[in-house]
Amino acid sequence: MTAPSTTAPGGEAESLVSPVNSHNEWDPLEEIIVGRLDGATIPSNHPVVACNIPPWAARLQGLAAGFKYPRVLVERAQQELDAFVALLRSLGVTVTRPDAVDHRKRFGTPDWTSRGFCNTCPRDSMLVIGDEIIETPMAWPCRYFETHSYRTILKDYFRRGARWTSAPKPQLTDELFAPDFRVPGPGEPMRYILTEFEPVFDAADFVRAGRDLFVTRSNVTNRMGIDWLRRHLGPGYRVHEIRSRCRTPMHIDTTFVPLAPGKALVNPEYIDVDHLPEVLDSWDILVAPEPDPIDEHLLKVTSLCGKWLSMNVLMVDEKRVIAERHHTGMLRALEKWGFEPIPCDLLHYAPFGGSFHCATLDVRRRGVLESYFD
Repeated sequence: MTAPSTTAPGGEAESLVSPVNSHNEWDPLEEIIVGRLDGATIPSNHPVVACNIPPWAARLQGLAAGFKYPRVLVERAQQELDAFVALLRSLGVTVTRPDAVDHRKRFGTPDWTSRGFCNTCPRDSMLVIGDEIIETPMAWPCRYFETHSYRTILKDYFRRGARWTSAPKPQLTDELFAPDFRVPGPGEPMRYILTEFEPVFDAADFVRAGRDLFVTRSNVTNRMGIDWLRRHLGPGYRVHEIRSRCRTPMHIDTTFVPLAPGKALVNPEYIDVDHLPEVLDSWDILVAPEPDPIDEHLLKVTSLCGKWLSMNVLMVDEKRVIAERHHTGMLRALEKWGFEPIPCDLLHYAPFGGSFHCATLDVRRRGVLESYFD
C-alpha cells in the first residue's frame, strides 16, 4: 500500500508514516488506547441493552438508567484501572486516553432520544485493521456518539498518516429490533433481537489474525454488519463466522480468542470445538478452564459480563499475556500452554463493560500483514 501523504507549507507532498499499525492480537504491543471511567452513566433500559444481561440486573438498570454509577463501584474500578495503565507503561507501551465526557447529557436523532453510557471500552466502538481505524455502527442508542470522546485521538492519528473511516451511521429505529424478541431457551433455535433493517456491529465481535478475521453474530452485530465489513475490506481479507451457543451472545472476546500464530483460546460452553471453521483445522485449539469460583459479591459484579471474563486477556506479544489475577486456573493453563502470564487486577471493571481486552484498543503492534492459514 502506498504511504499516505500531505501537503507541506511550501506545497511539496510529504510522506507520512501512520502511527496506526495493528494486524492481529499478538504482535509486540507498542501503543494502546485505554478507556476512562470518568462520567460513567448506567445505560438505558432499551430492549437491545436489557436482553444481554440477567433479568435481575435488567430490572435494576431500568430503575437507575441515566444516573451515574455508584461511587463505591467507580473508585475500586479506578484503582485497578490506574494500576493496569501503570503496568502497560512499565512494559514500554504508549498509552493514550479518550476525553472525559458527561454521559448524562441527553442527545437524539429525529426518531429517538437517549442519555449516554461511558467510554470505558474502546474495543467496541473502533476496529483497527492495519493502518485504518473504523468507527463502528453500534446498536445501542446510548452509545451513538461514543466515539466523539476519541475524536482528539482520531484526528491526531489522521494528521500523522492513519486512515480513518466511519461505517454508515445507523438510524436505530424500531424496524431494527424484533418487537416480540425473547431469549431462546435451551434446545430452542438461536434467535437475535436485531433484524436486518440496516448494518450494525460492535468491533468487539471481531478478532484479527492477519488476513483472516473471525466474527460472532450477536445481539449487537447482525449479518448486514458482517457483510458491510467484508465488502469494505475487500478480497484481501477473509471473514469467518464462529457460531456461539451462548443464549445472549455479545462480543467474541469471551468466546474465541487468538493468542498467537497457530493457537486460539475457546470457551467450551459457547463453542462446539468439532464445528469450528475448517480454516482452523491446523491450529491448536486451547480449551479454557472453568473459571475460578469467587465470592458472592464479586460474582454478582462480574455476572454483568458473564463468568468467562477469565478469557478476556490482552497479549503483549506472542508469549506475554496480561490476565486477571483472581482467575488462577486461567493463569496456570496459560503457563502450561507455553505463555508467560502477567497477573493484574481488573475484576471490578466488569460493570462498565469487561476486562483487559474490552478496556483497550491496540493501535500499534510491531509487525506486518501476513496470512496464517495458507
